[in-house]
Amino acid sequence: MYLDNSATTKINKEVLDEMLPYLKDEFGNPSTLYSIGRESKKALDNARQQIANSINAKSDEIIFTSGGTESDNLAIKGIAFKLQNRGKHIITSEIEHPAVKQSLYFLETLDFKVTYLPVYENGIIKIEDLKNAITPETILITIMHGNNEIGTLQPIEEIGKIAHENNIVFHTDAVQTFGKVEIDVEKQNIDLLSLSSHKINGPKGVGAIYIKKGLRLVPIIHGGGQERGIRSGTENVAGIVGFGKAAELACSNLSEHEEKLSKIRDEIIEKVLDKIPESYLNGDETHRLPNVINFRFKAIEGESLILMLDAKGYQASTGSACSSKTLEASPVLTALGLDPVDVHGSLRISLAPDSDNFDIDDFVNVISESVETLREMSPLWNQDTDYDEIMKRK
Repeated sequence: MYLDNSATTKINKEVLDEMLPYLKDEFGNPSTLYSIGRESKKALDNARQQIANSINAKSDEIIFTSGGTESDNLAIKGIAFKLQNRGKHIITSEIEHPAVKQSLYFLETLDFKVTYLPVYENGIIKIEDLKNAITPETILITIMHGNNEIGTLQPIEEIGKIAHENNIVFHTDAVQTFGKVEIDVEKQNIDLLSLSSHKINGPKGVGAIYIKKGLRLVPIIHGGGQERGIRSGTENVAGIVGFGKAAELACSNLSEHEEKLSKIRDEIIEKVLDKIPESYLNGDETHRLPNVINFRFKAIEGESLILMLDAKGYQASTGSACSSKTLEASPVLTALGLDPVDVHGSLRISLAPDSDNFDIDDFVNVISESVETLREMSPLWNQDTDYDEIMKRK
C-alpha cells in the first residue's frame, strides 16, 4: 500500500490517455506555424485554461514550468530582481520547502535581507509576527499554503490581505494543497502561486506559476521567448496536456475527496495515538491538509520504521522526499520546538483519493508492532528508565 503521496503520485489512467497522442502522432512544436504545430499550440492553450479554471485565474496568467521547484525559483528571484530598486527585504517562514529556502539563501548572498518567521508548536505563523516584520524595504512575502511534511495550513487569505495593504507582493507555494483544498487566487489575495503536476496524479517534470495580471518578473531562464518570454524553452506538450487533465479531474471532485480523506486521516490519527504509548501528532490538529499525517514516536529511528513498514507492504516516509537521504533532523520538525532526538522518530503518512482500499486497523497494528520491536532494541526505551533523564544526559 503506497502511502507517500506527498512525495509523488501514480499517474491517472485518464491523464495518460490524454497524453498519448502528443507522445506519438501530435508531436509538433507549438511555436511553429504549420498545422501540426498549431495542434500542439491548441493543446497548450486548453491545458492553460484548465489550470486557470482550477484556481479562478485567467489563462494568460498561467506560465508552464518544469515543476514546483522552478516555479518557486522564478517567483522569488524573478520578483526580487524586478523590485530590488524599491527594497531588498523578504519575509518567509521557518518551514518552507527547500526550493523556497535555497532561493532565499542565494538572494542573501546578493545583499537581500530575509526574515524567517517562527511557526511555534502548531506549525503556523502568527499574524502579529508578520505585521511586526514588515518594513518600508519589504517587497515580497513568500509563505507556503500547506506544509509538505506536517500538513499544516497557513492563513494565506489573511497574509495576502496584509501584503496588499502594505503594497507588498504575496507568493505562496501551493504544490501540496493544489487539488486537495480550494484555491482561489482572487479571494485569497495571491499574486504569485507555484503548482506541480506529479502531486495530483499527473506526470513528473511539469509545473506552473500563476502570475497576477500586471505583475512583471525578471526571467531566470533565457532563450527563444516561449511562455510570453517569462520561461523560455520548447514546452513539454504531452506533460502539460497531462497536467491540465489532472488538474481538471482533481478539482472537479475536490470537496468529495477532501471529505473522504479527512475521515481516513482522523481515524488513523485516533487509532495510532490510542494504541501506541509515547506517540504524538506533529502540527496543528485542525488546520491541516486532509491527506497528511505526521507522527513522532519516542526512542525509535524513523528510517528503521520506514524499512520495517516497507517489508510488511506499507510505503511511507519520515518527511520530505527532497531531503530524505540526509541524516539531519528535519528543519520543519525542529522549527516546532521539538528535541532533535525526538524528531528522528517521525513518520509521515500521505493519502490519495484511492487510499480507502486498505485495512486501517491492520496498518495501525503493523505500525504498533514495528514501533514495539524497535523499542525493544533501543537502549533509550526501558520501562525502568526515565527516558527524559537519558535525553538530558545525552
